[in-house]
Amino acid sequence: MQQISGSFRKVFGSKSKSGKSETVFKVGEMGTLKIPDVVPSPEQDSESLNKAFQGLGTDEEGIIWVLGHRNAEQRRKIRDTYRQVYIKSLIDALHSELSGDFRKAVILWTYDPAERDARLANEALKTKRKGIKQLQVIVEIACAFSSQHLVAVREAYCSRFDCSLEEDIGVNITLPLRKILVGLVSSFRYDKEVVDMDVAKLEADRLHEAIKTRQLDDDDVVYILSTRNVCQLRTTFECYKQKYGNPIDQDIKDCGKGDLESLLKIVVWCIDSPEKHFAEVIRTSILGLGTDEDSLTRAIVMRAEIDMMKVRGEYFNMYKSNLDDAVVGDTSGDYREFLMTLLGARV
Repeated sequence: MQQISGSFRKVFGSKSKSGKSETVFKVGEMGTLKIPDVVPSPEQDSESLNKAFQGLGTDEEGIIWVLGHRNAEQRRKIRDTYRQVYIKSLIDALHSELSGDFRKAVILWTYDPAERDARLANEALKTKRKGIKQLQVIVEIACAFSSQHLVAVREAYCSRFDCSLEEDIGVNITLPLRKILVGLVSSFRYDKEVVDMDVAKLEADRLHEAIKTRQLDDDDVVYILSTRNVCQLRTTFECYKQKYGNPIDQDIKDCGKGDLESLLKIVVWCIDSPEKHFAEVIRTSILGLGTDEDSLTRAIVMRAEIDMMKVRGEYFNMYKSNLDDAVVGDTSGDYREFLMTLLGARV
C-alpha cells in the first residue's frame, strides 16, 4: 500500500474525455474515490448528466465521469438540483437510461448512503432465502459504520417502508439470529476511544464461557457485542486472545458451521477489522462459476469513500493477489469501468 500523508493521500492529474484539458483529482485518507480539485457546480453536473441522457444513445462514460467522481454530499446536491431543474428524479432517469449490473451499481452509488443501506436491509429481509449471504448486510450496517449512520439508516427505513428495521427483523427472521440482529440494530455505541481494561478482561471471560458452553445467543453475548464501543470491544477481543490462545472468531467458528456461528464471526470481523470482512466479501463474490455482482457492488459502493485502501491492502494480505486485477478479471463493460472508477483506477 502507498504511504499516506496530509489530509489527502494523493493528487492525481488526468485528461478529460475530450483530451483537451487536465483534471486534478484528490483522494481521501483511506478511500479510493477521486474527486476533482475543482468541482463543477451541481447545476453544471446536472446539465452534464441530462445531456448524457439525450439523443439516440446514452453517454455512459459521461455519467461515470460525473457521478463516479463525487462524494456523498456532492451527489446529494446533484440529486436535489436535478429534480429542481428538470422536474424529475435523477434516480428515475438513471433507471430509465441504464441497464443491468451497471444500472444497479450507479443507482446504489447515487442514493443517499442511509437510504441506500435501508433499501439493502429491506431487500435482505424480504428475499425468500434469508441466509448469511443475505443477512450480513444488516451486520455491516450495524457494526462497520458509525452509530450516527445506523440511526440515519433506521430513520430512512421507517420513512421508506412504514415500519422499523427492528420490526421487520422480528417478523422475518427467526431465533436465534433475530435476537442478535435486533440487538445490533437497536444499539447506539459510544463513539469515543474510551477503554476500561477491567471490563475488557471480565467480558472476555464471559464471552469465553458462552463459547465454551455453545450458548452463543446468551444475553451477555448480545449485550456485549451490541452496546460496547468499538475500541472497548477490540480490547476485549485482544484480552480474549491473550488469555485463551485463539482469536475469538476462531473459537466461534470451532463451535460449528451453523448460521449463528457464521453471523457472529461476521459481527466480530465488522467490529474488529471491517476491511478484512469486505475483502472476504469481494473475494467470495468472484470465486467459482459466475460472479455475485450484487455483493461485489455492495462492498465497493459501501467502502469507496471510507476505507477501500485498507480493504485493498487486506485483500492482498489474505489472498496474495491484487484486488483491482480480480475485479477487472470478473467484470466487463460499463459496469467494470464504473467499479474501477470508484476504486480509483479509472480517470
